[in-house]
Amino acid sequence: MDIYGIGGFNEVGKNMTAVDLGEDVILFDCGLYLPPIVELEEREKVYTEKRLRQIKAVPSDDILDNLGLRKKVRAIVLSHAHLDHIGAIPYLAQRYNADIIGTPFTIEVLKTLLRDEKINLKNKLRVIQPNSFCYVQGKNTKYKIDFINITHSTLQCSLLALHTNEGVVLYANDFKLDNTPILGKKPNYEKIKEIAKQGVKVLIVDSLYSGDERKTASEKVARTLLEEVLLTTDNKNVGVFVTTFSSHIARLKSITEFGKRLNRKIIFLGRSLNKYVSAATRVGLCPFRKDVEIATFRNQLQKTLKRINQNREKYLVVCTGHQGEPGSILDRLSKDKLPFQFKNQDQVIFSSSVIPTKINIENRERLDNRLKKRRVRLFNNIHVSGHAGREDLRDFINMINPEHIIPAHGEHKKIAPMIELAQELGYKDKKNVHLINNGQRLRF
Repeated sequence: MDIYGIGGFNEVGKNMTAVDLGEDVILFDCGLYLPPIVELEEREKVYTEKRLRQIKAVPSDDILDNLGLRKKVRAIVLSHAHLDHIGAIPYLAQRYNADIIGTPFTIEVLKTLLRDEKINLKNKLRVIQPNSFCYVQGKNTKYKIDFINITHSTLQCSLLALHTNEGVVLYANDFKLDNTPILGKKPNYEKIKEIAKQGVKVLIVDSLYSGDERKTASEKVARTLLEEVLLTTDNKNVGVFVTTFSSHIARLKSITEFGKRLNRKIIFLGRSLNKYVSAATRVGLCPFRKDVEIATFRNQLQKTLKRINQNREKYLVVCTGHQGEPGSILDRLSKDKLPFQFKNQDQVIFSSSVIPTKINIENRERLDNRLKKRRVRLFNNIHVSGHAGREDLRDFINMINPEHIIPAHGEHKKIAPMIELAQELGYKDKKNVHLINNGQRLRF
C-alpha cells in the first residue's frame, strides 16, 4: 500500500491524500488553498483549472498522471464541507472516472458550489449518512469505508475509515472532541474504539494545533462567550454586527437565539451565508431558518441596509468579512461602499479567529483600523477552535493506537510538534511517524 500526500502537508488548505492499493486508488478530499484565491478575487471573478493551478490554489494531483495512477481512482471521499477540503472538486473531479462520496450536508454544499460556477460534473454524487458506511468497487475488490461522526466547526463531519487487506487507513483531517455540541451528534467513540480493535494501519491526522498544550473547548463555550457579549454589554440604541464563518451553522444558531432574546430582528447579509444556510435547510439541519431574513443580491442589500441605518437599534446583523476579505460585506461597510454608516459605540463582534496567513492578518488589521476610526466597539475572538489541541490528540492516538501516524493540515512548523507527541507515546520518527511533503510517497 502506498500513500501519497498531494495537498495539505505543506500548508493549511488544498487537502488531498491518495491511497494506492495496487489495482485501485482512493482519494480523500480535494480542497482549495484560500490565500491566493483571496488575492485573485481582488482582480478576477472567473476561475479555471489552469488559472487555479498557476496560482497553486488547487492540489498538484498531476503527480497521479505521472505515475499512471489517475485511471485507477475509484472514488473521491469527502470528510466535510469546508472549502479547503471540497473547494477544488468543481475544477479537478472531471479528471477522474470516480464517484464523489460525502454526507448529506457536504454534498449539498458541493452542489451549491457547482451551481454557482455553472459546472456540470459527470461524476456520480453519492450521499452517505453520518455513522454509516459505503462500498467502493475496485477492479477486483470491494472496499468498505466508514463515515464515523466527529465534531468540528461545520455539520456532518466524518472520520473516514478505509478498510484494506493491510488494515484500516483512518483519515482524520479536521476534528475536535466535543461531547456537548450545539448542533449535531457528538463523536462516535464506540465506533472509533471498534475500528481501533480491528487495527488501524495508518492514521492521517489533523495536527494543526499539535503544539498547543490545551484541550480544545466545546462549542458551548463559544455560545457562552457570545451570550456574555450580546446580553451583558450596553447595546441599547446602537448597531450590533456579528461576523463569523458562514459554514458554522451551530454558531449561527446561537447568534440567532441571543438576537431574539434582545428583541432584535436578525438579518443575514451576503451570498456565502446564504449558500451554507440554504444547504443546511435543504437537509433539515437549520432549525433557526424561519427566524432570520437573508439579503444577498445588490438591490436587496441596498434596501435592507438603508432600513437598518435608520433604525439600527432594532436589528442584529450577521455578515461576512471576519478575515477582512476584500469585497466582503464588512469590508465594504467599513469603506462606505454600502448605504450604512457606522457610528460611535456601534458594536462589531468577531465570532472567529484570524486564519494565520500573511494576507489575512494584513487584511484584518486594515479592517480593524477603519472601524476604530469610526469609534466602533470591537469584540475579538469570541470563538473556540474547531481543531484538536495537543491533549485531545494524545487521547485520540491512545484511543486508536495506530501502527503509523502521518501528521497533516499545515506547514511543517505547525504540524511537526505531532512528531514529538508521538515520540512521547512510543513512536519513532521516520519509522512509524512520518512528516511528509506534498508529492511525497510512503510505502507500507
